[in-house]
Amino acid sequence: MTPDATHPRSDALDALRGYSILTMALSGLVPWGTLPAWMYHAQLAPPTMKFNPAIAGLTWVDLVFPFFLFSMGAAIPLALAPRLARGEAPWRLALVGLRRGLLLIAFALYVQHAAPYTMSKEPGSATWLLALLAFGLLFPALTRLPASWPAGSRLLIRAAGWGGMLAWVWLYWYAGGVEPALGAGGSQGVLAAINRVAARSDIIIVVLANTIVTATLVWLLTRGSVPLRLGIMIGVIALRLAKDSPGWVRDAWLWQPVPSLYQLYFQQYLLVVLPGTIAGDLITAGLRRQRSKRHAEPPAAPGVHESRAHLLVAAGMVTLIVVVLTGLQSRWVTATACVSVVLCAVSAWLMLPAKGALRRLHWGIFRWSVLWLLLGLVLEPYEGGIKKDPSTLSYYFVTSGLAGFALVALGAVIDGLRRVGPLQLLIDAGQNPMIAYAGIRSFLAPVVHLTGLEALLVKLLNTPWLGVVRAVLKTLLLAGVTSLLTRLRIFWRT
Repeated sequence: MTPDATHPRSDALDALRGYSILTMALSGLVPWGTLPAWMYHAQLAPPTMKFNPAIAGLTWVDLVFPFFLFSMGAAIPLALAPRLARGEAPWRLALVGLRRGLLLIAFALYVQHAAPYTMSKEPGSATWLLALLAFGLLFPALTRLPASWPAGSRLLIRAAGWGGMLAWVWLYWYAGGVEPALGAGGSQGVLAAINRVAARSDIIIVVLANTIVTATLVWLLTRGSVPLRLGIMIGVIALRLAKDSPGWVRDAWLWQPVPSLYQLYFQQYLLVVLPGTIAGDLITAGLRRQRSKRHAEPPAAPGVHESRAHLLVAAGMVTLIVVVLTGLQSRWVTATACVSVVLCAVSAWLMLPAKGALRRLHWGIFRWSVLWLLLGLVLEPYEGGIKKDPSTLSYYFVTSGLAGFALVALGAVIDGLRRVGPLQLLIDAGQNPMIAYAGIRSFLAPVVHLTGLEALLVKLLNTPWLGVVRAVLKTLLLAGVTSLLTRLRIFWRT
């Protein structure tokens, strides 16, 4: 953990967020349909890659989205608790959550409209250049500008960025002969235009936008009562169970006041975000204890015994994740549950006694993670087995548990062993997640095509598994650019 007086951060949490963003990029770059099934979403089985909702299982690709949701939830206490401590009113922080949600909705609309394959089914040089231009417009709109700059200059830069983004979304002509959004007239035409624009939105960011608003409100209401937060989670489960029966719950579940941008359906992902807020509470408390010891001497380097303990904890967490993924994807459900219980017990033995602030933090996150995992494994047979899409109750809780284990593993290495190394790329990407996210399609793809790097890599790495190497290299390029921008203190506010 790297505490700061005004903006506390957890390097492990940033690394988890960065991992989810970069593996999201990697999963979209691996060769399509030519690798084993565990290299894709469980419901997209090779070689046909046709979506089959009947297929149960869990792969590393299926962890990308819930890991990001979990880390987003964990960041809520880190961001808001210090502001409450400074005396800010809760209602003002609720507006902060609403602003973040609206900003993410705008981001979801724009990045989808700016994607090269939205502009053209077969992008050429002109399309790649336009995509880079669209990516560039995000910088004046979202970059955190220095407070020392004149207010008028900052306002002018913001207006230029947002004006350019708005013009792009409303006026651009799309592939397939679709008319621009302003092509129709009258109130019906405006409504049709809004619906047409909303239909082109990034569903991942839309879900984030919906849940960040609700999760912020829930955390503000329950920040002193975890049982109440658990009660709200039970309420979400109740809504989900009642949605298939005629009545007001199903009507509310299907209500879409703004198509593609809001559904009560999106709120079921709170079952991942709210467990994240519990982990965030634990991290925030740990950071607070660190700041209360300002006059204490800097912590000494970990001894051999302590380093070995942290290494064993990290290895145990990674082993748990691998065992659960392998077992559920292979459909060895009973064996997976039994082995998971044994591994959780062994890991608990390794972590006790939890002496020191860091060990207590990891023990707290671990206990909750075990609860989520075991609850998810108990629910696994329900709804035909664990699935990402359509997502099952088992999916929410199993992935929440695995996200917690990953957070403990990263914390043991980064904070316990104080060894960052290549993990710095994950930390930097996690501190600048939206740059990395938008860069997947609107920066990385144009750059590798315009420079001829894509053609060169395809020529040199032209087998399925060498294609994975190609995907890793391109992901590292994205990570390197994001890290450079982070080091230059160029951050996007979302």
